Amino acid sequence: MLVTASSSGESDSGFHAPSIDEFYPEIIAFDGTPFALNRIMLIRLIVVAALIILFWLVSNKFKKASVTQNFVPGRFQLMGEIALNFVRSNIAHEQLGKKDGDRFLPLLTTIFFTVFGMNITGIIPGFNIAGTSVIGLPIVLALAAYVTFIYAGVKHHGIKFFKIATVPSGVPAAFLPLVFVIELLSTFILRPVTLALRLTMNMIAGHLLLVLCFSATWFFFFSADGWFKLFGAGTFLFGFVFTLFELLVAFLQAYVFTLLTTVYIQLSLADDH
Repeated sequence: MLVTASSSGESDSGFHAPSIDEFYPEIIAFDGTPFALNRIMLIRLIVVAALIILFWLVSNKFKKASVTQNFVPGRFQLMGEIALNFVRSNIAHEQLGKKDGDRFLPLLTTIFFTVFGMNITGIIPGFNIAGTSVIGLPIVLALAAYVTFIYAGVKHHGIKFFKIATVPSGVPAAFLPLVFVIELLSTFILRPVTLALRLTMNMIAGHLLLVLCFSATWFFFFSADGWFKLFGAGTFLFGFVFTLFELLVAFLQAYVFTLLTTVYIQLSLADDH
């Protein structure tokens, strides 16, 4: 087990393991007001602003393309088209069909790019923590998915949706009370909870792993003695590998969150399940 360099107590040059305090940074602006900002909230605002600018630039180029016959799309527009088409074709249309897929595409696109944008800040130097690593934002996104799938079900079936969702056809009468409780819990309680927790826990775990690796690297290179410094190369390598892995996780979590939202909407539109 690694310890600090000072035997008399913890010193600034020693190794400091990551803790849950990483996710509760100090207030940096508007302290004592409802608009208090810490580093994570500031990261979220920056990501939202960046997404708005990027989507505005892409949509602006789409408008130019629609009015200019000889318009040649550049790399930026092509990347935007590929990204948007990924959500449209591989998630929305794949699960909901073209009509319903296009109907819910704005929400699904917003969820996917918001989650991905917030996740990716965990490996961007200077940010170093995901905007989704504190559960507030995942709860908001999960509630958006929750409200949407209930809206879709009620819009399609009327009030009968709640009966369809909790009382499957063909279940023997003796098992109906048990099945009703299970379906009620799984459909209307566990879905939003698991959506939020899955995203948050993955981002927390990834951040702690990266902080552990790079904190150990700093300790070995600058505080350890003799041959122990060589361990820094190993921890740096592990940190680099985990950084690449976190890039994959950032994408996968955005994909899974959006896909599950789409599946829940699809189930709410089904006549029975």
